[in-house]
Amino acid sequence: MEEKQKELLFRLSMAEQNLKLIEQQLQAVEEGILDINSISLGLDELKGAIGKEILAPVGRGIFVKAKLLSEDLTVDVGGKNFVKKSIPETKEIIKTQSGKLNEIKKDLEKNAREIDQELTEMIIKAQNKNSENPE
Repeated sequence: MEEKQKELLFRLSMAEQNLKLIEQQLQAVEEGILDINSISLGLDELKGAIGKEILAPVGRGIFVKAKLLSEDLTVDVGGKNFVKKSIPETKEIIKTQSGKLNEIKKDLEKNAREIDQELTEMIIKAQNKNSENPE
């Protein structure tokens, strides 16, 4: 195998790996967006529910029956800093996070399209060279 073919195969392999990595990142971002949307819906359920029994999450997939005493929420604002927020204030934070995730998603999709285009161009270029120089 000549040196140019080895280089082309290496570049194709690297581009494919980058594309797979971006696809994994996209999946994680999309899951984050779904989680945020789910939280927002859950917050809507809490409005006007003071004194009612709810299922409160204890951990992943584990819930306990609890009585809602207040609509004040304790929110992690980063760096293990917790502050009290109202439901509307918390929904604003979530809306901001969702917007950031959607921007990241757009950037990742753009990067994926660029890499896909690069892969296509490399393959077409290689096919053209092979048709010009058949062995």
